[in-house]
Amino acid sequence: MKLSEQHIQDLYAFTRKHFVEHYDLQTELVDHLANDIESMWQEKPALEFETARDRAFKKFGVFGFMEAIEQKQKAMNKRYMSYLFKELIQWFKVPQILTTISLFCMYYLAFSSNHVSVFAVFFYLIISAWCIYKSVQLNRQFRRRKEISNKKWLLEEMIFKQAGGISFLFLSQFYNVFNITEEFVNNSYAVIGLTLIFTLLTLVNFISFKLIPDKAEELLNETYPEFSL
Repeated sequence: MKLSEQHIQDLYAFTRKHFVEHYDLQTELVDHLANDIESMWQEKPALEFETARDRAFKKFGVFGFMEAIEQKQKAMNKRYMSYLFKELIQWFKVPQILTTISLFCMYYLAFSSNHVSVFAVFFYLIISAWCIYKSVQLNRQFRRRKEISNKKWLLEEMIFKQAGGISFLFLSQFYNVFNITEEFVNNSYAVIGLTLIFTLLTLVNFISFKLIPDKAEELLNETYPEFSL
């Protein structure tokens, strides 16, 4: 005995009722529940749908779908980070490496000068302002996308909101940046270290706030074949 379309829609509603917001995870759970219910019906054809559904749900344990949600979030976060790393690697290949070297040299010259504290604060404020601007812009873009589609996709939410977490890590260094002194230039290792940090953070922020969101449709269609349906 197979589940009807009405049964499938009931299972989608059931997952939403149990705090599963994202359509991709809903679909995985519905498939799991449907297979379990159909297996029960092979043994007990007279078993009511609601009873079979509740029995299938109980197999997820006391916390219901929470563990499945956490596992899916970890999997999608790993996928997102793989996209980020893949894009970052490109900036160490020709021709992007020329931009990376230029960026490194600019920071190195600035942090090697006697005005290192001024340059550090200046670059920090410029990058921070840009990150805040892009965060607001991406949030607005994400809300517009939600107005068009009534489905929430976990990777889509990460693409448009994950960058905010990266920017928070950068902004959290406010105290350290504003406490750099002019004596900093006497330590060549510290200068190189600060230069590397600013170079990498600049690239990571640019990738997170610009490159990955610009490729959102491509990445979502690659991850979810049913995304464009």
